[in-house]
Amino acid sequence: MELKLYNTLTRQKEVFKSIDENKVRLYSCGPTVYYYAHIGNLRAYLFMDNLRRVLKYNGYELLHAMNITDVGHLESDADEGEDKMLKAAKRENKDPYEIAKFYTEKFMIDLNKLNISMPEIICKATEHIKEMEEYVQKIIENGYAYETKDTIYFDTSKLDKYGVLSNINAEEQKAGARVEFDSQKKNVTDFALWIKAPENHIMKWDTFWGKCYPGWHIECSAMGRKYLGEQFDIHTGGIDHIPIHHENEIAQSKGYSGKIPANWWMHCEFLLIDGGKMSKSLNNVYTIGDLENKGFSAMDYRMFNFTSHYRNKLNFTWDSLESAKIALSRLKEAYKKHANGEEHVSEETIDEYERKFHEAINDDLNMPQAMGVVWDVAKNLVKSKDFAKLLLKFDEVLGLKLDVEEKIDLPEEIQKIVDERELARKNKDWAKSDELRDILNEKGYTVKDTKDGMIVNLK
Repeated sequence: MELKLYNTLTRQKEVFKSIDENKVRLYSCGPTVYYYAHIGNLRAYLFMDNLRRVLKYNGYELLHAMNITDVGHLESDADEGEDKMLKAAKRENKDPYEIAKFYTEKFMIDLNKLNISMPEIICKATEHIKEMEEYVQKIIENGYAYETKDTIYFDTSKLDKYGVLSNINAEEQKAGARVEFDSQKKNVTDFALWIKAPENHIMKWDTFWGKCYPGWHIECSAMGRKYLGEQFDIHTGGIDHIPIHHENEIAQSKGYSGKIPANWWMHCEFLLIDGGKMSKSLNNVYTIGDLENKGFSAMDYRMFNFTSHYRNKLNFTWDSLESAKIALSRLKEAYKKHANGEEHVSEETIDEYERKFHEAINDDLNMPQAMGVVWDVAKNLVKSKDFAKLLLKFDEVLGLKLDVEEKIDLPEEIQKIVDERELARKNKDWAKSDELRDILNEKGYTVKDTKDGMIVNLK
């Protein structure tokens, strides 16, 4: 069955064909690890995971690299302001390497909670300075860069066209430039490749140009080439990467090898909060921890993301997350009913459901449509292990762990009550057991007794 994916480069859906017949080489822009990832950031990684799962469902083997930006990302994507890592180090009075380690670990914990499958290669910017240095030297050698007193810039005027992803007009940008435009730049679209580090700059390395640190964009080009080659199949990221970061990756690659690095460029749209943007001033920048504190799980958020196509804006509200939580619970219950069913379903019926599901996911990852097929199976009045098996096959793409009862981390006070109730049940003290269940219920927890033990969840 044909797989069609939308390509930002060509602005249309195209039948996907990998460079290597049965293998897909894929690069995803990873996080800048200076603070906790918020749920808007994490939507891009759920999209990344969805793409991975659909490719695998179609029989492809993956070689997937994702970077960790632990140096070089300035406050503005357009080479202005302070390095985000150094700013975080000052904020928390810590070494920037400590900051990077801490928030990288937190990011990985969030990915695990969301059941996001890990790329085969996770590469840190600070561990690839040499590769970046060599990449910059090659760009200089090819005549696509120039030096100022403290920065080596990429010269975008040397390209046949700058702005192939966003279709920006470089001349119009120049006409609209204000005083913020660096007078040392030749063109408003030029960007930093290599930067001389001031004396007090913590993150710096001995390089061909003295003590320096890299510009943000160079890491993805250098690491993409190292692990995936000069040309690979797919590059993913958030839609905010299109006008600057991904344009500059393409520019660098053309300056290095004359080639656009990826054949497909795929981008996930923004997450809105109550119909508007996330903003610290509005106090609506939510993390997975914030969701958990309100009684939701990361998997509830995963389920919520299937309510919209990845190329459409997705509006987050607490009510919509509550609906996703209820839906996930009902879907798991439906799976269990089928798993305990005794009726038989014909192969033709199973094949027809699977064909519809496969068509949906192969139509540019159309998950809302695919979920429609999932619900048709889940709600079928015939309760059959054949349907349960089919739902688990669909779950290879959904990643909802339909056959797993989620256990949450309980506060110490609640865990003591749970332990006490388990002891009461062992002693067949049913009155005490019921009393403790009522206490847990009053404190906002549901209790389900199963053959495998007690399952406690937030209401």
